[in-house]
Amino acid sequence: MQDQATEVTAAGIARLAGVGRAAVSNWRRRHADFPKPVGGTETSPSFALAEVEAWLRKQGKLAEVPLRERVWQQLAGHPEGPLTALVHAGCALLLIHERPTVWLAASAGSDEHLARLLPGALEQVLPPRLVGPVGLSLPGGAAAGPPSAVNTPDGTRGADGAPMTPAVNKAPEPPAVNSAAATPGGCAPLAFLPSVPLLRGVAELAAEAGARQTFEFLLGRHLDANPRQYTLTPAELAALMADLAGPARRVLDPACGTGALLRAVDTRPDQELYAQDSAPDLAALTALRLALHSRAGVHATAGDTLRADAFPELRADAVLCHPPFNERNWGHDELAYDPRWEYGFPARTESELAWVQHALARLADGGTAVLLMPPAAASRRSGRRIRADLLRRGALRAVLALPVGAAPPYNIALHVWVLRRPERTPVSPQVLLMDTGGFAGEGRGGPDWTAVREAVLDAWRTFERTGRPVERPGLARSVPVIELLDDDVDLAPARHLPPPAVADGAEQLAVVRERLGETLRRTVELTPPPAETAPPVRRPLTTVGELARGGALVMRTGGNGGPARLPVLTDTDVLAGTSPSGALPESDEEAVLTEPGDVVVPVLGGGSVARVIEEEAAGAVLGRNLVLLRPDRTALDPWFLAGFLRGTANNRQASSYASTATRLDVRRLQLPRLPLDEQRRYGARFRALDEFERALRHTTRLGEQLMRGMYDGLTDGTVAPD
Repeated sequence: MQDQATEVTAAGIARLAGVGRAAVSNWRRRHADFPKPVGGTETSPSFALAEVEAWLRKQGKLAEVPLRERVWQQLAGHPEGPLTALVHAGCALLLIHERPTVWLAASAGSDEHLARLLPGALEQVLPPRLVGPVGLSLPGGAAAGPPSAVNTPDGTRGADGAPMTPAVNKAPEPPAVNSAAATPGGCAPLAFLPSVPLLRGVAELAAEAGARQTFEFLLGRHLDANPRQYTLTPAELAALMADLAGPARRVLDPACGTGALLRAVDTRPDQELYAQDSAPDLAALTALRLALHSRAGVHATAGDTLRADAFPELRADAVLCHPPFNERNWGHDELAYDPRWEYGFPARTESELAWVQHALARLADGGTAVLLMPPAAASRRSGRRIRADLLRRGALRAVLALPVGAAPPYNIALHVWVLRRPERTPVSPQVLLMDTGGFAGEGRGGPDWTAVREAVLDAWRTFERTGRPVERPGLARSVPVIELLDDDVDLAPARHLPPPAVADGAEQLAVVRERLGETLRRTVELTPPPAETAPPVRRPLTTVGELARGGALVMRTGGNGGPARLPVLTDTDVLAGTSPSGALPESDEEAVLTEPGDVVVPVLGGGSVARVIEEEAAGAVLGRNLVLLRPDRTALDPWFLAGFLRGTANNRQASSYASTATRLDVRRLQLPRLPLDEQRRYGARFRALDEFERALRHTTRLGEQLMRGMYDGLTDGTVAPD
């Protein structure tokens, strides 16, 4: 069966053909035979993928659609939506992973043959691997209830933007199957037929990359394409939270989202993973993701965790949770007498403390819970009584302040709470308070996760396993609970940590002052000589686009992390002249790596900036919103190229302006046509200016460091006033 159901937008057509969206608009205007829209809106139409593919081939604009792109477009344009398509793809991938011969036999015939046999084949795989009711959105299958956003950190909303009505935690019927007729589970014959082209493509992709990697690619691509619909837990943070919880056989995530936290748990024999989310599609995706990731038993269901807990009898060894923040409609009125409020009934504004107590209620004695929390939960007056009881009874073991940029919302330094269900009340309870804000990365690159991880785990293991007091000036301290039980019970770590060691005071400032003096002398030496007036010269001009078409340079755009974890050069790094500081999620797609002599240009935000890559930045991944120009050294001097690209008038004529942003079209940037020797003369002068600029930046940073250190030293007593 030809795939006529899948639709593709203009942006998808541009990706298929490797062109910009403007080219697609031109094709629609200039070619009467260009496929007509079959859906979408007047301003954002969609087209039949099969018709577009045939037209591109006919025009010689596309030899063959890349397999990964074809599969993604089939998923994104699925008639029942991308989430349903992801669930169907996950089911097929689990079948391929668990019973490859069954898949081969089912897929050997026609599309109708595969659609008839697939439900029965899935019946051999889903019940053994997914324990208990899982709300898989199989065609015609029973649903777990209407979608809801009340308990998911992914921020799902209804069409009006408001949280959707909570789903009743009703166990759906398993997807019963029959190859010839409708079945008790509701799967009608050929109900899988619209998904068959997608599933064949998914199987082909799995043969190249593996079933697990294929599902992670499709899920990651969907999350990247819809960044505003989901609030995700970064992989580095999920790994840290799992390490804090320690090895566990039974692990629960009561607000699982897409399953990042449970996926980060170290596998062990006979492991059982429990997941619940108010959005049925997310619960199903988590179940499939975990089943593909490990051999653990997966118990996943949809429902409002606080109002209708799916696992009331569970006593887990560990609970990991990234709960929704600042929820007012969490069940305050209905749950006033719920037995989970062992440490006090949470106020309407304290939904996070409701999640904390739910996690403790689902732990076995001695079990550990790790929750991501907003910083306000540590200090709001409305929660002080519950915080006090958590401290007095030894349930709250640690409050760890993360660096800014560790997780969304990225402008707030979130906290991690570590809790333990106490087997008995400790005689003299203590709590570990830690602030890792000093490990924040520059710009948008995120924190130094290696440093955060080492510091946090070292302090936690010293505190928890050895029982020795922890005292790390400016970083961590184990605080007796009695010191915190005042009127506010404020647990913000920075307010209770000792100041940095005296060794960081006057002696360190002397070193900074000496470096500043050296840099100032260097800056004076690099100051450009007086400018000499030259008569205006009219020179023939060319553009970056023309140079790229002529082979004088190669032009690449960034944004893919590649299969290996490498440092990422961000647009903030380019603007500030700093080393690569960013991170991107690992991807099977090819990353663009920088080489010495490349010229990197930011395309957002305005300003005239172009950076020549030198040895210290070589080998980094090119980040988002950056364009890399790799000149042919026999035709173009890199410093000449970068220097002329920085001209203010040049940038102005190549920029487009929206109401809130400026975007640079690098192809329109101009530079003069000059012989290579003349280019090198200009290049030497531009390089000298670049050295002067870097010296000025370094001077500014050292000056700010010295000034801040003097203020801090004088106020905390580590520096004498005379």
